[in-house]
Amino acid sequence: MSDIDEKVIDDNNKDDDGGYERICYLCRRPESKCGSIINIPGGFDICSDCLQKTFDTMPTGFGPMGGDMSKIPGMPNISFVNLDGMQGEIPKRQKLKKKSKEEKKEKEPFDIKSIPAPHKLKAQLDEYVVGQEHAKKAICVAVYNHYKRLASRESSNEVEIEKSNMLMIGPTGSGKTYLVKTLAKLLDVPLAITDATSLTEAGYIGDDIESVVTKLLAAADNDVEKAERGIIFIDEIDKIAKKKEVRSRDVSGESVQQGLLKLLEGSDVEVPVGANSKNAMVPLATVNTDNILFICGGAFPDLEVTVKERLNKQSSMGFNSDLKDKYDKEKNIIEKVTVEDLRNYGMIPEFLGRMPIIYTLQGLDEEMLVRILKEPKNAILKQYKELLLMDEVELVFNDEALSAIAKKALEKETGARALRAVIEEFMLDIMYEIPKDDNIGRVTITKEYIEKTGGPVIEMRGCLAIEAKE
Repeated sequence: MSDIDEKVIDDNNKDDDGGYERICYLCRRPESKCGSIINIPGGFDICSDCLQKTFDTMPTGFGPMGGDMSKIPGMPNISFVNLDGMQGEIPKRQKLKKKSKEEKKEKEPFDIKSIPAPHKLKAQLDEYVVGQEHAKKAICVAVYNHYKRLASRESSNEVEIEKSNMLMIGPTGSGKTYLVKTLAKLLDVPLAITDATSLTEAGYIGDDIESVVTKLLAAADNDVEKAERGIIFIDEIDKIAKKKEVRSRDVSGESVQQGLLKLLEGSDVEVPVGANSKNAMVPLATVNTDNILFICGGAFPDLEVTVKERLNKQSSMGFNSDLKDKYDKEKNIIEKVTVEDLRNYGMIPEFLGRMPIIYTLQGLDEEMLVRILKEPKNAILKQYKELLLMDEVELVFNDEALSAIAKKALEKETGARALRAVIEEFMLDIMYEIPKDDNIGRVTITKEYIEKTGGPVIEMRGCLAIEAKE
């Protein structure tokens, strides 16, 4: 073999993409669709079809290869682009997961045994999420049935199981997003969390509806088969409710719900890889959403008013009617929500029809907030105790202090998120002052310190050593 042949082989093997396909910079097709891709000077990857089209557009009459080719004969004022000078302008290379020949011939079946049973999955969720028993049962059963559906489809059973998309309703800070995040971490499946407020109708400023699938593809490391078994959580779904008395076009409300219909039911969608919108500089991948589990969540503010109106309408007629203020003091009236209430709120019937599982999360009371402070694996108090333990200082909270923290958090009306804000406020001085003195051994947070009528109890290392001896 000559030295020239060896150099050609080395140049072809030099750009090893580690199991990923290269993309043509002109037609944006991956290597599996357009054939062999040639790497030209400057780091550009061009397929043979685009290169041939480029040669076909060139006029005849070129001089020898070593001559001056900066000007095209017969076409004045047109020059070749200097590819070597465009090193800094090359767009970031996007890649798709390369499929081997064995994967194309025989697809690995889905193993349902890898997904824990609902009771085991809920037991794992209990370690991270406090309360919300009904919501945890509902989401565990729905996820387990969804992956049983995948196994059933791959085993070619005659009975076809429908998708179990979910709609969770709960006040802000009740744990909707945290519940889905924890579930995806336990299942070890790709998860994409997106916000419905940024979605708009195609052609308007904002993210296209297909961008929710693009984020899932990115979470699956651009592996289409892995993404097609993932979970998409669309938060703030109540923000795309149909606007009332709007004279202009509702590009971020009802039209977004209509655009989501094909994704929820299942269809082949062409999505850009590495971008939120389709353009000429990004490759496209085809993703089938039939096996993707969609979970939608929203706070639905003022939905309680709609529920009360329906209940009062049913119970305020006749001699045996109830009082109109019967449901005013009921805390968890959101649990009585129906599809009719959601339609009156602004969700279209076609969208709700593709959400067969609808469940609610309870608002947090003082007792639940205290449990959230100390029970979960990564509870907030455990985090601060770990931080002070690095300074060899023990942090202790009284039960009365925990109740005072929960009461202050309830006043903010932002759910569990308020706990962090309350703790950050009074822990600031402690985290600043404690490292100054190496003799401090224990800090006890009291109710008086939380209510700003006293201070924390600080004990020195010598006193603690005497207590240990006694």
